[in-house]
Amino acid sequence: MTTLSLSSADAATLSTDVLVVATAPAGGRKKGAVLVGPAASFKAAPKRRLEESLAALGATGKAGDLVRVPGTGIASAPIVLAVGLGSGPHDDEALRRAVGAALRSLAGHRRVALALPQETSSALDAIAQGALLGAYSFDSYRVSSKSATKSAVDRVTVVVADAKDAATVASANHAKAVAGGVNLARDLVNTPSQDLTPADFAAAATEAAAGLPIEIEVLDEDALTAGGYGGLLGVGRGSVNPPRLVRLAYRPEGATRHLSLVGKGITFDTGGISIKPSLNMHEMKGDMGGAAAVLGAIVTAARLGLPVNVTSYLCLAENMPSGSAQKPGDVLRTYGGTTVEVLDTDAEGRLVLADGLVRAQEEKPDVLIDVATLTGAQVVALGIRTTGVMSNDDDLRTSIHEAGKAVGENMWPMPQPEELRANFDSLVADLTNIGLVGRSHGGMLSASIFLKEFVKDGQRWAHLDIAGPSYNPLAAWGYTPRGGTGVAVRTLVQLAAELGAQD
Repeated sequence: MTTLSLSSADAATLSTDVLVVATAPAGGRKKGAVLVGPAASFKAAPKRRLEESLAALGATGKAGDLVRVPGTGIASAPIVLAVGLGSGPHDDEALRRAVGAALRSLAGHRRVALALPQETSSALDAIAQGALLGAYSFDSYRVSSKSATKSAVDRVTVVVADAKDAATVASANHAKAVAGGVNLARDLVNTPSQDLTPADFAAAATEAAAGLPIEIEVLDEDALTAGGYGGLLGVGRGSVNPPRLVRLAYRPEGATRHLSLVGKGITFDTGGISIKPSLNMHEMKGDMGGAAAVLGAIVTAARLGLPVNVTSYLCLAENMPSGSAQKPGDVLRTYGGTTVEVLDTDAEGRLVLADGLVRAQEEKPDVLIDVATLTGAQVVALGIRTTGVMSNDDDLRTSIHEAGKAVGENMWPMPQPEELRANFDSLVADLTNIGLVGRSHGGMLSASIFLKEFVKDGQRWAHLDIAGPSYNPLAAWGYTPRGGTGVAVRTLVQLAAELGAQD
C-alpha cells in the first residue's frame, strides 16, 4: 500500500526517485509550457535547464501532459516529471487528476516527491488524494504475471511550506482517510465473486470496521427468514451462498444528525432465471458497488471522527438460476409487508433495496440515501462517468449534486415522473418489480419510482444509480483505474460532513 508523508525541504534537494513538478500553457503568443508552483522558484541555473529540456521535448502544459527529463543539473532526483495542469486557475479536481495521472505513469518507481502549487486551503488534500488514488493497484491474484507487472509507487512525499503545521497535517490525514475508503470499495468490487459471497462480504465489513467506533450486526438467512426480509431471501434463493443483511452504526458522542445509507450488494448477478447474455457478464462481480460505497463511506466517517451519526446497510445476495431460484410470476413479501410480483428476476437490486430502505427508516434518519448499480438505462442516459441522482426532496438532490462537484464526482440530477408509477400496478400483488412498458422507457427513472414506494412520506430520501461510474472497463484516466472505481464514497463522506456541521 502506498504511504504518504509531508516535507518542508527544498524540493530540488529531496532524496527521491522521481520529482514531480507542474506546468501550464505559456499563453498568449508564446508556445510551450511554463513552470508553476515550487518549480517556478528553483534557482536560476536549474530552472533554466528544466525549461530548456521541457521545450526541447515539446511540453505543452495542457491537462494530462506528462514529460520526463533527466534530473541532472536540476534536482537530486534522477528523474523529473513535469505534469500539465492546463490553464489556470487550477482547481482541486485539476490537481487530483494531474497527480493521479502522474502516479499511474510512475508505477515501477519506489519513491516519488510532489512539488505542486497549493494556491488554496484544500489543494494539499486534493494532491494527496490524487496520489493515493492514482497509485492504486489490485494485484492479489497475480502470480506468474506479477514480475512483469510494474508495482505501484511505494512512498509519496508532498512538499509543503510547513510539514508540522496542524492544518497541513489535518489535510493530509483527511486525504489518507478518504482515499482509504475509496480504495476499500475498489478492492471489494475487483474481488472475484468466488471469494466474495454474501458471507465473505459480511466478514470483510466486519474486518474493515475493526478498531473503529462502529457497531456491526449481521443477519444470516435464519434471521432474515424470522424477520420477514422477503426481497433478500427471494433474490438469494437460487444460490448455494445465502444472503446477508449487514448493519453498521457509527454514533459519535454529541452528534444529533443522522445519515442512513443503503447499498445494493449483489455479489454476482447472472440475472437469475431471466438470465443475462454471456457477453461481459464477468463484470457482474461488481454489482455490489453500492454496498461497497456505503461501507467505504461509514469507515471513512469513523476514521475522520465526523460529528454525525451514520448507519450503513449492506443488502447482500447472489442472484443465480437454479431449481430453487425465484421465477417470473412469483410474489415476494418484502420487509414491512409490501408484496411484489417478480416479472423479471434480473431486476433484483430493487428487491433487496426495498428491504434495506424500510429497515433503515425504523431509526428515523434525517437523510436516507441508497446507492446502487441499478440499471443499464443509467449507462445509456449518462455514460460511465456520471451518477444519476433522483430524490423526493429538491434541496437534497441539489446538495448531492453540489457535494459531488466539490469532491470531483459527477452527479447529475434526474426527475421522478409521476406518470411512471402506474406502470408498476400488478394484477395479483401490491407492485410489479418492473414497469409494464418495459425497460426501454426511462428505465433509470422508473426504477427510482419503484424504490420510492418503500419510502415514507416526509422522509428525505435520494437514490444514486452508479451502474456506469462504479466500474471502468476502459483505459484508466486521471486517478481513476480500470475496474472498480469506488465512486460515491467521496460524495457520501462530503454529505456526512455537511450534515454534521448543521448541528
